[in-house]
Amino acid sequence: MKTAKPFLKWAGGKTQLIEQFLEYFPKELRNGGLVNYYEPFLGSGAVFFFIANNYSIKSAYLSDINEDLVLTFNVVQKNVKGLIDELYDLKKNYLAKNETKREEFFYEIRTKFNQEKSKIDFSNYDDGWLNRAAMMIFLNKTCFNGLFRLNRKGEFNVPFGKYKNPAIFDEENLLAVSEVLKIAEIVTTDFEKIKTKIKKHFFIYFDPPYRPISDTSSFTSYSKHNFTDGDQKRLAQLYHDLGKNGNKLMLSNSDPKNENGKDDFFEELYKGFNIQRVKANRIINCMSEKRGKINELLITNY
Repeated sequence: MKTAKPFLKWAGGKTQLIEQFLEYFPKELRNGGLVNYYEPFLGSGAVFFFIANNYSIKSAYLSDINEDLVLTFNVVQKNVKGLIDELYDLKKNYLAKNETKREEFFYEIRTKFNQEKSKIDFSNYDDGWLNRAAMMIFLNKTCFNGLFRLNRKGEFNVPFGKYKNPAIFDEENLLAVSEVLKIAEIVTTDFEKIKTKIKKHFFIYFDPPYRPISDTSSFTSYSKHNFTDGDQKRLAQLYHDLGKNGNKLMLSNSDPKNENGKDDFFEELYKGFNIQRVKANRIINCMSEKRGKINELLITNY
């Protein structure tokens, strides 16, 4: 079986940071002492896939506030072969067209995706989820820069990406992902709701929408709900509450000190915990000469 890896592009994905994370994972995870995993800001699932591939976890609870993201993960879990068939049809139709017709086709799918949202029951899995998941993956791989962004109406509004030969899907990887997801429960919910699920001896990784560190880096619209400083404070309180009963917690966020050395927002919120810095390639400025490796925070309770 091929090793499972993210099947969606996602802003802020952690694939590039996994190697740095290795030394910060709890030793109990590495020696098999932690078998329950929780990730309340799922995104592309890069950290979950790495952990599921390499450690002996027996159960996973994965959640996100983005309804379409959770819907798509559930379809991959429950009906991956049907999804692959749908994606083959979309891919064949798309690649047979010239660039002008591809762009028209992209906007047709985007319009359909937005118009049909009100008809979807995101709370109960049904056959209608299959086509929507296929559209989600198609748009993700053919839109500009693989972004997922919603306007104030909750509509997907990323423009067409002019890729000559986009890799719309990888069949082998989708099959591997479906297999790995067998141990997971995947739900749409606010991160605070996890308190009803977590008892003890969980490894919990938090990867919330990052706090903007400059005027040009603000991007928190992965769902129709923005993630504010008030939400960051709610999350910090949850982090304090869950750091009991043998739970091991790890959290990623932006480092305000990249722009303002006096900004102690996270040092104050997570006082008493271990705060490390890792290097990431992120675009935090509209001026190309100011792009490159920056610090990100990694906060643990161990």
